[in-house]
Amino acid sequence: MRKPRQDPAPVTMPSDPVCPLCLRPIPPDVPQSRHHLIPKLRGGKGGPTVLLHHICHKTIHKTLRETELARRFNTVEALRAHPDLARFWAWVARRPLSLVRCPQGRAKQCFFQKHDAGSFGEHVHHVDVREKDGSVEPYLYVDSADGLVACVQMGGIEFHGWGSHVDAIEMPDRLVIDLDPDEGLGFADTKAAADHVRAQLAEIGLVSFPLLSGGKGVHVVVPLTPRAEWPAVKDFADRFARALAQAEPDRFVAVATKAKRKGRIFIDWLRNQRGATAILPYSARARAHAPVAAPVSWTELRNIHTAARWTIADAAELLDRAGSAALAGWGIADQALPDL
Repeated sequence: MRKPRQDPAPVTMPSDPVCPLCLRPIPPDVPQSRHHLIPKLRGGKGGPTVLLHHICHKTIHKTLRETELARRFNTVEALRAHPDLARFWAWVARRPLSLVRCPQGRAKQCFFQKHDAGSFGEHVHHVDVREKDGSVEPYLYVDSADGLVACVQMGGIEFHGWGSHVDAIEMPDRLVIDLDPDEGLGFADTKAAADHVRAQLAEIGLVSFPLLSGGKGVHVVVPLTPRAEWPAVKDFADRFARALAQAEPDRFVAVATKAKRKGRIFIDWLRNQRGATAILPYSARARAHAPVAAPVSWTELRNIHTAARWTIADAAELLDRAGSAALAGWGIADQALPDL
């Protein structure tokens, strides 16, 4: 299975069992695998609101603090209590998923998992998908916060989703233009490129929204009314990316070859084909400091200096932002691909 990039110089936990979220010692009479944070962190005077369900892993004292926080951040307990965040649930619910799992922490082996092996429990479901070779494979999906919790308890950190839902798996409801800059480029170059993509999409009648990847790039997300099927969406994304690269060959490249990406921004259109995935809004990343893939407005993007602007430590701020005027209507548009 494909492995995500590993970051150097991990920071290990203290030898004594300590809760990675509240930093309190775990009582010796409480099994580590059953420890719950008491009191639960919520909004108000009792502490910041967190987007997570807190259950400590039985080996937390051997893993990275940021990894454990990331695993719990993703469970989005706040969906039940915060209506402003609930609309982002649509980006996760009933969508085939690929998880980046780090059962022993980010410093150890992490791996992608997209098939249901039957070990996730009753709240994680699967949809049978026919592969190119004619075989049928069970793909993971969740339809409740409990399902999200189950994925996290299995070491899930990153949530990557298909561009379609299990109810209409052959008809995408989003298109993603992933702008992946060469190592030598600054984030200012990526921001300018994202705004250029926005303008080009607007010229053909498509509304788009920026998503900080939590890595080094920006995803330009184009919501779609699910009418076109995968071949049409893939063809559109391919032609759009190649047109941009042909118009500005010193700035953009539309092929994944490393040698051709030197000093340029790779327009990754390949996320728009059947079976491909993209990071989902508010997923943590299995990287140093556990950054979060965060929705922003085009206006906000101008004043942001990194694609990893928010981390799991900013949970309260991210919750507040979910209901802010800046993100009102983010990712919502009734539109279809134009005939070009």
